[in-house]
Amino acid sequence: MDYNVSALIEYFPYFIPAAWKTIEVTALGILLGMVLGLLTAFSRLSKNPLFNVPARLYIFVIRGTPLLLQLMFLYFGLRSILNLEALTTAVIALGIHNGAYIAEIFRGAIQSIAVGQMEAARSLGMTYRKAMIRIILPQAFKRAIPPLGNQFIIALKDSSLASAITIKELLLKSQQLASSNYYMMEMLTIAAIFYLFYTSIFTWLVHKIEEKLAVSGSR
Repeated sequence: MDYNVSALIEYFPYFIPAAWKTIEVTALGILLGMVLGLLTAFSRLSKNPLFNVPARLYIFVIRGTPLLLQLMFLYFGLRSILNLEALTTAVIALGIHNGAYIAEIFRGAIQSIAVGQMEAARSLGMTYRKAMIRIILPQAFKRAIPPLGNQFIIALKDSSLASAITIKELLLKSQQLASSNYYMMEMLTIAAIFYLFYTSIFTWLVHKIEEKLAVSGSR
């Protein structure tokens, strides 16, 4: 079968809604993952087993099972019980999945800060919470930027799995169009162009944030 270049131009506009849907699922999944990740990181660092053990179990289960399985589990399990929409189910699954990885990124970044800095802050009369917010977290956040950027790009690509639960994102849209026009390679190419564009934007933004933080940190 010949590759039809003109089909790329003809069908490109049909992907715009799916492209926005991909961004929506990714952004909400990352936002939920950031919240869960930070809370889990603090729980993981806690010496209280009531917080530490559930955090360890959560990270172990999520990192030990594939995202597609987690999506299916929520879609066919909790969705029927809680009557969730497919989009909500996808966001929750992506958020939970990202949260486990982001938790380990934050935990590693926090633990990389010298213990003496917390001790110095406490000796000046700061509470643990204030010292963590003002001294430890700003430094940890800077160190977490590169791996967080990588995780965000992974989250963007993982959003394609939402097609398995009928979310009309880029991959599902390419499959649907290809089933009617028989331009499978062309439709997949359009989806790939959008993903490459998005990952390039993410990479550029992370690079700019790194530069900004490096400049502000040197002052």
